[in-house]
Amino acid sequence: MYPSEPFPHFVDDVLTYLYEALPARATLDGIHLHDDLLEDLSRQGIDAHARALAGFSRRLNQIDRESLSAGEQVDHRTVTAVLDGQIFDLERVRSWERSPIWYAQTLGLGLAGPTFLAFAPDTERARRLLSRLRQVPRYTKACQDNLREPAGILVKLGLEAWRGIRTFLERDLPRAFSRVDDLHLLGDLADASQEAVDAISACVEYLEKDAAPKAKASFRLGADVIEHQIRNVEGIGTGSERAMELGLRWLSEAQEEFRAAAAQVGKGDPQEVWRGVKARLQRERGPLDSVREPVEELAGFLNKQTLVTFSGAELPIVAPASDFERWQQVTRWASGPFESRPPATRLALAGPDAAWSEERRLEHNLDLNDATRRLLLAREAYPGRLTLNAALRQVESKVRKSTFFGSRTFADGWSHYAEGALLETGFRRGDAELRLSQIAEVLVGLARLVVAIRLHADDMSVEQGVRFFKDEAYLEDSTARREAERGVFDPGYMCQALGRRLVLRIRHDYNEHHSITASPRVFHDALLANGGLPIWAHRRLLLNDRDAVTLD
Repeated sequence: MYPSEPFPHFVDDVLTYLYEALPARATLDGIHLHDDLLEDLSRQGIDAHARALAGFSRRLNQIDRESLSAGEQVDHRTVTAVLDGQIFDLERVRSWERSPIWYAQTLGLGLAGPTFLAFAPDTERARRLLSRLRQVPRYTKACQDNLREPAGILVKLGLEAWRGIRTFLERDLPRAFSRVDDLHLLGDLADASQEAVDAISACVEYLEKDAAPKAKASFRLGADVIEHQIRNVEGIGTGSERAMELGLRWLSEAQEEFRAAAAQVGKGDPQEVWRGVKARLQRERGPLDSVREPVEELAGFLNKQTLVTFSGAELPIVAPASDFERWQQVTRWASGPFESRPPATRLALAGPDAAWSEERRLEHNLDLNDATRRLLLAREAYPGRLTLNAALRQVESKVRKSTFFGSRTFADGWSHYAEGALLETGFRRGDAELRLSQIAEVLVGLARLVVAIRLHADDMSVEQGVRFFKDEAYLEDSTARREAERGVFDPGYMCQALGRRLVLRIRHDYNEHHSITASPRVFHDALLANGGLPIWAHRRLLLNDRDAVTLD
């Protein structure tokens, strides 16, 4: 049997389609052919997208996998899982029908990408953004037309996200293009921004007055959705119930490590020791200074050690976070792997909102103390996501290079794993408070795993999730609430803890297989050279392991 078409030809075709159908994602992949477009999320557009994906899935299934090279077989399985996952999302999860925050996040990517990433001159990017802004009224109408009795918590979070985008258009966008000297273009941009703001305000009013009073549906996705994410999308042969059981066990073990580490810092109750550390390490200096210095330190350390091959990449631009980015403590806007001239990365720190109460501002500063911030920057910058981004640019396979086919468990897992690997390699050696903070971050990741599964596959309420993050991961109240609410619309944040465990396991198996006892750089470079593939694929390529990946 011969392939019905060459596999590379199919990959080119499906990427060409995805770039046009999902232009905001294409911009972040480093492809700028459709920077003037927004996604068509009308019901007709969604139905057409589902049909197109199904057609590509049929074409892919007609390609004889056995006729492909070993590497192409890995890529074939990866693309199959991604296409099936996207179809499953459209037909079973149906975020387009139930989640106003889904629309806001997609629009946020489409507007912020050309604003924050200087992949072209300001004037050229402003023209492309102008076209996208003019499509916002159509986009918000699709949101209002498609929503069917969303859950109350999703309406609440959606309102926050839409208001954040509105503030971005009113405050941040004019600043970003202040150097444009084409007065006609600036006038058009201001008019289109105001039209977009008006459309968003109408959408906010719709959510407040029409959607919120009818919001009686459950936010839960169901056990089958969580199971599908773990087994089918990520290729992990462990069910969600077992994953939760293991998460609780790992959480208990990490809490033991936390208690031992706290004893190295001070006497008394470990949680009180940790709160004292957080209180000492919260700073009054400006938020941008609190980002620049740690990033420079991380880059300098990686240039001198054996953790991973590091090219001495340009330091990122640091900026305060926009309102719509506030659901994460540190937000990263990085150039895509296909970018011909990668622009500078933007790291945004979510400082406390001026409108918050004094108590909430204090809680925010406690949980974003200097030690935790340093680890979050290691995760989002070096040796975490920016190191992975740099590695993706060197990969030849388009499947392994493109973020469209990337595995969240691997990407999030690598960046979370990298925090611990950094300390193992000697970063700030002897800093007991930083070590305690690193274990605290492990607790947060494991709490995300447990809460995500319990929220959507069990009967945990959001309030119970808040208590879980407070009691088991030792977060302050407002941070715990943000984490629990994020689990409602982003249960995929469970991938962080799953991925970290699987990267630790493959490191152990790789070192045993190759009898490596020296520098960790050999393993890390080999791992990153395979791109953003799921963990099962890394095991296949590095260890020739064809067994199912499990968590046990």
